[in-house]
Amino acid sequence: MKKTLLIGNPTFVLIMILTLVNACSNDKNPKNYLEKVLNSLEQIESATYYAKKEGWAPGDTSAFVIFYQYIKEYNNPFDSTIGASFVNLLQEDTTQMTFCYDGNMRALVYENKQIIVIDSFNVRILPFRPLSPPFFNFTKNIIKYALETVDSISMDLEDFGDSVHFKLVIFEDKQVEFFGKPHYIDNPYNFGDKISKYEIWINKSNDLPYRVRREMSHDIAVITCKNIELNKNKIDDFNASDYFPSDYTTHLYRIRNKATVKNDLVGKVAPNWVLNDADNNSFALEEFKSKVFMIEFTSVSCGPCLLSISFLKQLASEYYKKDFDFVSIESINRNSTVLKRYQDRNDFIYKFLISTKKVTKSYQIQAVPVFFILDENRVIRKIIRGYGKGTTDKEIRDAINELI
Repeated sequence: MKKTLLIGNPTFVLIMILTLVNACSNDKNPKNYLEKVLNSLEQIESATYYAKKEGWAPGDTSAFVIFYQYIKEYNNPFDSTIGASFVNLLQEDTTQMTFCYDGNMRALVYENKQIIVIDSFNVRILPFRPLSPPFFNFTKNIIKYALETVDSISMDLEDFGDSVHFKLVIFEDKQVEFFGKPHYIDNPYNFGDKISKYEIWINKSNDLPYRVRREMSHDIAVITCKNIELNKNKIDDFNASDYFPSDYTTHLYRIRNKATVKNDLVGKVAPNWVLNDADNNSFALEEFKSKVFMIEFTSVSCGPCLLSISFLKQLASEYYKKDFDFVSIESINRNSTVLKRYQDRNDFIYKFLISTKKVTKSYQIQAVPVFFILDENRVIRKIIRGYGKGTTDKEIRDAINELI
């Protein structure tokens, strides 16, 4: 039986009354079952499982990123922020760490440099700790919020026989993210409505979740777990450094100053390339004959990159009859279907190409967006990293105008 419960917003008072009448006429109230699931989740002291993680752009039918991990998760009552400790390992090699959090610090692994960066959260002070909680901690806090909040929400519970599908929609003026506790975030990259949506699939045999979906207007994330084993490990035996590769060096986290990031390409001829667009049309750097040329390395999964699109479209129109041209190059995703949908959805009026690992490496790309300003000899005259609306716009325009 499908049941719906709406809470909080006066706009929904009539619907709420009708729904409550319907709920009371049935044997089970949705909240009663969710309390049962929450109780099951609160019995978990540790869990190991294989997780499939997918990232989607709203409106797409294909994930733009899919990766697999083996995760060891521990309930950590001494951590007042997330409430858990965990380590993410490669699925194909469950001894190789990709990320770790022990309640005091997070460890980020950079395989290409063979380093581990330790962040103890005392450099960049935020109201939350910027990490994705492990699966059972994540779903537990979503359900706990749904049962306790006074926010405007709707809850939908649907029985599929061997599983239950729970859907939570949050109608707040800021999106709600779960870093342990719920946090209300005014996301500058959220261009649509501020509604937050969460869906959880629950196995009726043990009343525990096995899949979760998070949807915002700007992106969608899905996690599916299998081979779950519960309460076989103890947090007292968990030591983050045990997972650090012995041949990696450790560094303390620090905020990078864009002005001090080194790139020895400035003053050199830009590496040549031949790249395809999403329709498999081929373009070479040497084919572009404008006096000034700009290359933006971007990604469909990057918030600041998305924010920059409006400016880039203005730039294309503004310099249409001037001796300037540019291309945007996707540096991470290789799925042409996803990229074409992204291009169509954002109504690009400039060329959008797909990079290769070789090209990305040759331009020393470590983060996106990054803009390369080339002169008529295709010498890189300026590199601009990151995007801030207004400030970066001016910096790019000034660099172009200086060379035209």
